[in-house]
Amino acid sequence: MPTGGPGRPPGRVFGPHAGARQAHERVVFGADEATGLRVIVGIYSTALGPALGGTRFHPYASEDAALADVLELSRAMAYKNALAGLDHGGGKAVIIGDPVADKTEDLLLAYGRFLESLGGSYVTAADVGTSVADMDVVGRATRFATGRSEGQGGAGDSSVLTAYGVFQGMRACAAHAWGTPSLRGRTVGVAGVGKVGRHLVRRLVEDGASVVVSDVSEQALDAVRREQPAVTVAADTSELVRADLDVYSPCALGHALTDEVVSVLRATVVCGGANNQLAQPAVAAALVERGILYAPDYCVNAGGVIQVADELHGFDFSRARAKAEGIFATTARVLALAEDEGVAPVVAADRLAERRMDSAGPA
Repeated sequence: MPTGGPGRPPGRVFGPHAGARQAHERVVFGADEATGLRVIVGIYSTALGPALGGTRFHPYASEDAALADVLELSRAMAYKNALAGLDHGGGKAVIIGDPVADKTEDLLLAYGRFLESLGGSYVTAADVGTSVADMDVVGRATRFATGRSEGQGGAGDSSVLTAYGVFQGMRACAAHAWGTPSLRGRTVGVAGVGKVGRHLVRRLVEDGASVVVSDVSEQALDAVRREQPAVTVAADTSELVRADLDVYSPCALGHALTDEVVSVLRATVVCGGANNQLAQPAVAAALVERGILYAPDYCVNAGGVIQVADELHGFDFSRARAKAEGIFATTARVLALAEDEGVAPVVAADRLAERRMDSAGPA
């Protein structure tokens, strides 16, 4: 370990994949028989610095499905980190397995040793199926794990700054659409009120917005009701997207913006914390055709990665918060470029990220 697996030498490069402008620099397969660890790390680019991205622990149906996911996710992290102004390239790791049944301390330590063998080309943090506590365990076996608990010298939960960044992106959208960087008097629909969504709701209420929410979890909805009694709860997300909204904010699962959703959406702006919101690339054009301003998700939800990147230098909340506040200016720049060049905002965001990666040259 690391190993390329059957027929795959270590460090074999895969790509380009759909939507990529280049091949991945490196994709490495790792396995540890004693603990059952099976992991793939995808490093899309290190032009700006060590690749940074989370570890996803998921029961993929096949190794091919896991590979497809890590390729897409690592590429997205490269663009997110570049657009956020971080000195990091993009990478991602996927561990194949059920995080409830298969995750053990020994497996996480084996994963940490695998990361250490990569020599710092990839730095990880938590993602779906992993947690801050898991990163504490991984960090016992490698120098290249961030997003750790405060007790271990880390920053802890990153949802606060993720929500703060989404709020700044939404303010930039409001300035672009209505001429003022405020949500006061606007109606905002937040789909998904877990950690990020709940923090976002609080900021919106403080800013004077009327907020409507939806979530599949009654527990999450009850928490919002207790904290923000003025918030309205929609029957479900299907009802929410059809409501009279100024802003729709997807903060739950990816692929929230389908052709069907866009066809019924009445909001002027879409800006949320969920990853990979576009169900397919053509949805970006459909949003433009309907006159809906879309803030690219990887632009506005970068507060979390800003936090874990800051932690690598000795976490300073004020410094990380100031960096996340810059999401306002970045979003405004994306929207202005989209308007100037006559392209969808997601295309403009990609172009800005690519220009920064290209200007850095190879590491």
